[in-house]
Amino acid sequence: MHFKHWSLNKKTPLFEKHIDAKAKMVDFHGWSMPINYGSQILEHEEVRKGCGIFDVSHMTILDFKGPDVKHFIRTLIANDVDKLKEDCEGLYSAMLNEGAGVIDDLIAYKMEFGYRLVVNCATREENLKWISSKSSGFNVKIKEREDLSMIAVQGPKSLKILKDLGFHSVSSLESKKRGQGVYKDDVMAVKTGYTGEKGFEVILPNGQSQLFWDSALKIGASPIGLAARDTLRLEAGMNLYGFEMNESISPLECNMARTVSWLDEERNFIGKGALSKILRENKYHELVGILLNERTILRQGQKLYLDEEKKLEGVVTSGTYSPTLKKPIALARLPRENTKICFAESRGKLIQAKIGSPKFINEGKEVFKERR
Repeated sequence: MHFKHWSLNKKTPLFEKHIDAKAKMVDFHGWSMPINYGSQILEHEEVRKGCGIFDVSHMTILDFKGPDVKHFIRTLIANDVDKLKEDCEGLYSAMLNEGAGVIDDLIAYKMEFGYRLVVNCATREENLKWISSKSSGFNVKIKEREDLSMIAVQGPKSLKILKDLGFHSVSSLESKKRGQGVYKDDVMAVKTGYTGEKGFEVILPNGQSQLFWDSALKIGASPIGLAARDTLRLEAGMNLYGFEMNESISPLECNMARTVSWLDEERNFIGKGALSKILRENKYHELVGILLNERTILRQGQKLYLDEEKKLEGVVTSGTYSPTLKKPIALARLPRENTKICFAESRGKLIQAKIGSPKFINEGKEVFKERR
């Protein structure tokens, strides 16, 4: 099986002329991308109150077709695409290894030709090797869609932006549920996103992406960089590969239990046996939300303690300052104890923090629930 490869340091062309001269560019897994376009906080607030657009063309898009395509995808991922009833409808899932560790998180879409998976660029090489190795024995064709770009349109005004753009399928898209979409003339638009806001992700041919991007900016959308993308996703309690999950972490320990379907007992997805064993043993940790009142930012890898004697400990997976809540927040993996508070060590003293749901903001409103 053959996959095409992106060249290293390929620069996404859409945002280059919109970057502030002071903006810092970073290498993001082979893509040169802006941390911000001038102000991380303003960009974050624009998505929460207006409409921001993200060039996410670094995401890897894979199309699957062939006589065995459904059987293969139902084996490859932990969620079940048999749930999908219409074309351009998607579901969030994990792709597991044999030990039930998360190789990647992804969205799987039902398409007229078969299925489409949108996976992370950080794990691209590993994903392609894994998928290729597991496709042996299945009559399925796999194609990486290097010819497609991807733009996320996110925020309470995102639908208005699409309408003002004259997007050809906006009337059909408006009536869709979250996770559903439309496809016309090689353009796919779905009600999905990575921000906790209403919004859409548009997959379109490379040749049309510049016009879409420029037109959206002209009618009021704001370009958003990597820094705001991270604070937005953390407020929304969304995982980032390499932080909340990796090949040694099961879906049960990164708030992804909902992405595993057990409905069809005959379906033997990769990692099912190991995951069943983890459930039976019932010794796994859980991913929780952490809220602090003190202005101390928790960072990935920092230890948290469930008692002042430091006998029970967990670890921070992601931490930041929430521009919406005006407080430090974090996601952390802790032992499953019915504890309402935890402690972080800073400058030689223990700081108390609240434990709650691993989601802080949804569509601009606070949804964090403290343990009672």
